[in-house]
Amino acid sequence: MTAPDSVHELAIARQAARAEKNFALSDQLRDEIGAQGFEVVDVAGGYELRPKKRFPVYESTRDIRPINSGKYEITAAIIVEGFHEDAITCIRSIKANSQCAIAVLVIGEPGDLINELDARTSLVQINENFGWGENANALLRNVTSDYVIVLDPSTTFTGDAATPVLEELKKRDFVAVGWRGGLVNLEDDWRSTDDKGPGEVDVLFSYFFAMHREDALAARGFSNRAVFYRNADIEFSLNLRHSNGRLLQMDLPLEQGRHHGYHDSDPEYRDAQSKKNYDRILERFRGKTAILSPRR
Repeated sequence: MTAPDSVHELAIARQAARAEKNFALSDQLRDEIGAQGFEVVDVAGGYELRPKKRFPVYESTRDIRPINSGKYEITAAIIVEGFHEDAITCIRSIKANSQCAIAVLVIGEPGDLINELDARTSLVQINENFGWGENANALLRNVTSDYVIVLDPSTTFTGDAATPVLEELKKRDFVAVGWRGGLVNLEDDWRSTDDKGPGEVDVLFSYFFAMHREDALAARGFSNRAVFYRNADIEFSLNLRHSNGRLLQMDLPLEQGRHHGYHDSDPEYRDAQSKKNYDRILERFRGKTAILSPRR
């Protein structure tokens, strides 16, 4: 595969930037070269351009290597298992409205998702699926930004949702910020949550769940036993609160489409796995009101 003249021009410009010790420009030009399907390698007397592997393929989440977030402080992390059109719509809405890195973990063949790859959008493919919790933790462990948004493909940006949550997280008053959440309902013995609107909450939902990555990992992330996503975010939220973390629900410019991961999954499987997740919540947390946020 021969690189076109336009890519060689970028490589020559990068060499000039390196000679002038303008490493920020050099990195930018390297990313532009990468976005056109090539990697530049410095050699004695010049450079070489080699076809770039567009995305890595791993057998499982345990094999995933670091996912470079580049210059971005926050990464939108998306797990895709089917329904690629939703994911493409989600990715394009992020690009149109926010400045953040995008990391896509896709189970199986990525199809048309590869057309969305660019300097700030990475994709990793896994062939063996150990479940939602392990997939989410793999993204938490491997993206290189300080902050991460775990995002469902059914959620789309209608404005800049990344900047306000990044600003809030940087204050360090809250370890996680989200769009939908609520308070544990004490009247029905912890078996439901009530959405009270913006403010401090007990739980956040993974339609859009932004967090400081180190705080999330310190709380041991999502449960690896959560094969299905439903209620796994509640369990993780309570883990964060148990670690003395505070959670904030905000009004954000987001829209929710059809949640295929729930509505179009096998009902028997969905209900059984959701119940397993919630049973763990009740067993571990029910009655521990000291970890909950103030009632409102």
